[in-house]
Amino acid sequence: MYDKKNLSTLKQMDQLAPDAMKTFWAFDKAALADGAIPVKYKELIAIGVAMTTQCPYCIDIHTANARKAGATDEEIAEATIVAAALRAGAAITHATHALLAK
Repeated sequence: MYDKKNLSTLKQMDQLAPDAMKTFWAFDKAALADGAIPVKYKELIAIGVAMTTQCPYCIDIHTANARKAGATDEEIAEATIVAAALRAGAAITHATHALLAK
């Protein structure tokens, strides 16, 4: 299912829902722009989120963007480990619901 060529259909989305897509692209650009948090760190955050949502497109795009912003392999690896820790932590804390269910 994952094929980077699929991203070419985003142009079709732009045509089918122009107002919503224009708003999305503007939001995406603003969210990832340099600000109080530098672009490199925003892209590392995006990698972590992409790992938890398991979106291969986002993993690919934001890893490339993080590298362009100067992220090292070590920083990218640590961002993925943080994501893994949060996923594991969520499973552990959700276990409390299982233990309380009778």
